[in-house]
Amino acid sequence: MLISRVVSARTSRVEEVPTPSPGAGQVLVEILASGVCTSDLAPWREGPAVGADPIALGHEIAGRVVATGPGASRWREGEIVTGLGGPGFATHAVLDADLLLPVPAGVEPAHAIGEPIATLEEAISRTPILPGSRVAVVGLGFMGLGLLQLARTRAPRMIIAVDPNAEARERALALGAHVALHPDEVEGFIAGPTSDSGSSGDAGAADPRADVVLEATGVTPGLATASPLVRPFGTLCVVGYHHAGTAPFDMELWYKGATVVNGFCPDHPRVMRAMSAALDHVASRRFTSAPLITHRFGLHDVDTAYSLMADRAPGFVKAVIEP
Repeated sequence: MLISRVVSARTSRVEEVPTPSPGAGQVLVEILASGVCTSDLAPWREGPAVGADPIALGHEIAGRVVATGPGASRWREGEIVTGLGGPGFATHAVLDADLLLPVPAGVEPAHAIGEPIATLEEAISRTPILPGSRVAVVGLGFMGLGLLQLARTRAPRMIIAVDPNAEARERALALGAHVALHPDEVEGFIAGPTSDSGSSGDAGAADPRADVVLEATGVTPGLATASPLVRPFGTLCVVGYHHAGTAPFDMELWYKGATVVNGFCPDHPRVMRAMSAALDHVASRRFTSAPLITHRFGLHDVDTAYSLMADRAPGFVKAVIEP
């Protein structure tokens, strides 16, 4: 089999290694598509430590079952699956049979990679988006545009999309957002009258702020933009990948009586339940990755994919590697 591994800062190399055999409770999968995730940017940028082994990346996999180990008989050769595990930037991977689900019939594997949408669905499942709610999504990359689609399945009254990138705002409107704002426009939006004032008949209908704000930037300025959008007693769900350092907490949330939800989930059973729900949305066409997968590369071009993501290149939302 072939595998791409990071050998030095911003440099990967494709090598041939023995194809592994699945052990008990495992499945060998021929990888058809593997998503490029922002959480792997740091190890790609920095590379392995001096004297350390190359770094194998990729954890957003869809593929075809080619062999099963003892105790994994519920999977059959030829089935198209997605799930949790890796490394994904390779032609094959051995995955835990219990961390796999079938790709919905008729859906291209690259559009049914389960891990990223499962993390979004799990976060949103702990966030009280009720029918008729006002929802704001701050940050309109892959995660934010995915959250926007999942929020729509909860029948909100309005979705407010926020991002500094005009192209991202246009995508949000095409996917169902009612309002798309530059972060610099948020203060004026909050201060002004809402376009649907009084439509729900409740006392808070004239407040343009959101019942639920979904933050998907992963950077402190995004949190600073998200906090003022939360109405009194509303909810802020932090879904962005704030993986290092400290993130300042806006104490106005405290004085507004707001609820803050940590959108991260480290628990595999919970993520797999969310993945099942997310794939149901994919199967019913209530969620689609088709407009979000903007670039496709082979194993030899992994570095190009990461470079585009790191540079936030025009036209880029998400790349997949197709070995």
